[in-house]
Amino acid sequence: MHDQESQATSYTTLAAGPDVRHELEIKRSRFITVLRRSDSEESARDLVAGLRREFHDARHHCSAFILGPDRSIQRSHDDGEPSGTAGIPMLEALLKRETAPGVADLSDVSAVVVRYFGGILLGAGGLVRAYSESVSSAVELAPLVQRRRWRICGASVPHAAAGRLENDLRAAGFAMAETSYGAQETVLRLAIPDTPADIAAASERLLSLTGGKVALAPGGTEWIDVPLC
Repeated sequence: MHDQESQATSYTTLAAGPDVRHELEIKRSRFITVLRRSDSEESARDLVAGLRREFHDARHHCSAFILGPDRSIQRSHDDGEPSGTAGIPMLEALLKRETAPGVADLSDVSAVVVRYFGGILLGAGGLVRAYSESVSSAVELAPLVQRRRWRICGASVPHAAAGRLENDLRAAGFAMAETSYGAQETVLRLAIPDTPADIAAASERLLSLTGGKVALAPGGTEWIDVPLC
């Protein structure tokens, strides 16, 4: 999990669910690509280990992964292919995948390409194209979501006023998190995109809705999956 605060407040990743699998045959070699959503190096390495067991008779199990909202962890491995012909092209395919026009922010993704050699040498250029195409084709099939960091903010109000204010906040388009109840007050919690502009706008809106009586109290953050726009 990502514990440290990142510079990025959103990025794109695989939707939660089973691994994505895709197979290409190029000059009789089989290239089986498996993508997994991974938020740690341990998870990414588990994918490699599992596929080594499943495809134990394959010649190569090449891998690449990108982790973190800022994509700060990037690893690749050629697993016996000529240096630079497998892992790096796979990593580049992940790094350069556009999730919106001009935006490449895919992260928390590990990719493994299992190769069964078909007896025909592809050459260095052919291998680079094969491994890059294998990963790119798999990503094209993968369901994606935006992972966005939200600031959970509190609004403390008397119990009698809580229901009406919550309705007003929902009507104004705010996403509501879990409410808590104290002895004297109810604390409504709002999930707000974690940017200074969004938090300032939310604070102003809350003051407007309450006649200046209720101030917004920013709290911690949570990463939440949202559909791609």
